[in-house]
Amino acid sequence: MALEIRQNLRLTQTLIMTQKLQQAIKLLQLSRLELLGEIHQALETNPVLEETQTEERVLEGPEAEVLTPTFEASPAEETPQAENGEDKSPLDDMDWQSFLQDQEAYVPAGEYEEKETPPYENLNAQKITLKMHLMWQLKMAGLDELGERIGTFLIGNLDPFGYLQVTLEDVAGELGVSPAQVEEVLLVIQGFDPTGVAARNLAECLLLQLRARGLDTPLLVNIISEHLQNLANKNYQAIARDLKVSVDQIFQAAEVISSLDPKPGRGFDVEEPAYLNPDVSVQKVGDDYVVTLNEDGLPKLKISNFYLEALRNPEKLTESARAYIQKHLDSALWFIRSIHQRQRTLYRVAESIVRFQKDFLDHGLSHLKPLTLRQVAEDVQMHESTISRVTTSKYMHTPQGVLEMKYFFNSGLNLALGDQIASESVKEKIRQIVQSENPENPLSDQEIAEILRKDNVIIARRTVAKYRGMLGVLSSSKRKKPGIRPKPLPNPSTS
Repeated sequence: MALEIRQNLRLTQTLIMTQKLQQAIKLLQLSRLELLGEIHQALETNPVLEETQTEERVLEGPEAEVLTPTFEASPAEETPQAENGEDKSPLDDMDWQSFLQDQEAYVPAGEYEEKETPPYENLNAQKITLKMHLMWQLKMAGLDELGERIGTFLIGNLDPFGYLQVTLEDVAGELGVSPAQVEEVLLVIQGFDPTGVAARNLAECLLLQLRARGLDTPLLVNIISEHLQNLANKNYQAIARDLKVSVDQIFQAAEVISSLDPKPGRGFDVEEPAYLNPDVSVQKVGDDYVVTLNEDGLPKLKISNFYLEALRNPEKLTESARAYIQKHLDSALWFIRSIHQRQRTLYRVAESIVRFQKDFLDHGLSHLKPLTLRQVAEDVQMHESTISRVTTSKYMHTPQGVLEMKYFFNSGLNLALGDQIASESVKEKIRQIVQSENPENPLSDQEIAEILRKDNVIIARRTVAKYRGMLGVLSSSKRKKPGIRPKPLPNPSTS
């Protein structure tokens, strides 16, 4: 069979992601702070866009329809195609003459508020880190130049909790000194504040703290050196049997050890709290909830009057100047439309979530309902991917606190009567059960599952263990408090 080149005419249908469509999708999933940065970047790069700080007249009638169109479709929908196969922009059919009739055309994006700079005395000082605190003590320790060099290297290799992350041999090889010299400097640093810093493991950290308090008795030292695992599992009988002491002595020793800090450096390098700025506010007015978008601080955008005047007299412009203005005007209008569409989509999705979760807003976590992206997508007539994007990194201020919008979407567990309950509500029930249990005899996962079944919640033991782990609750064997003596084990000789 001979090989030959042929030309075939084939008709195919493809989905084209244009640059403008990508921009609309990107704006949809940005958080409020990220959107603010995107607006500022657009103001810097597009000369046609301007920010207005004064009260201006909002357009009405046909002119308003040009700049503030109604968006029924989601940004994820495909771009319409022209007959010649090229992308057809929504701006192609725009009545430019009607648009240019008004110089003050803009899309309001929130009230502008002038804020004063905080007083100088209210500014935060520099935060003291663990390494800064230790370096200050190292300078005051009176070591020679070599000792300070070794100490600086050791302090630089501490983790945020204050533990040394390198061996003495590695330090000695790196600095060209003997391990004995490194250990000598390490002992000096281990005497710094906070007590227990620069330890190589948990046992050494606890022993340093005991020594500093003058409590390094043989019993405590032996428990920390040889029985830390049994101590963590609260297996006091095994420790007492091995050390040949009474269980009461082990209890007293466990109380002392529990007062020590296993992470001495965590008081310094604490991450700054992340303050949330909610995108949506939900307030109860009468028996209904009102959804309001948080547009405080978002600039108002408008088209530059200078370029509008230039387009009114096209005969005075060169071909290149007219093409330059046309290009940036197209981009500016699309950007304004995309922001308007983002805000409108966010508002509709927030309203839908409020309708589904009204009982939660009224009564709290125990009334949170199972909710999926599909349910909200069908309610607002959008695609699930659009709902996922619009709820990403967005927060809602509700009567139950500031919550991420993704929080309202959760799976459900079956109830005995055929209904469903949200997984977050089940977690809350488990947390309440654990809080009210008897510390002398903590409930096992199977017992918690049985209690939930009495409340008509059908749940397996492994699911209880999974939710308990997500809540950060220890197992029943580790929830016993050190000061409470467990029931004595039966004596095999008398049975």
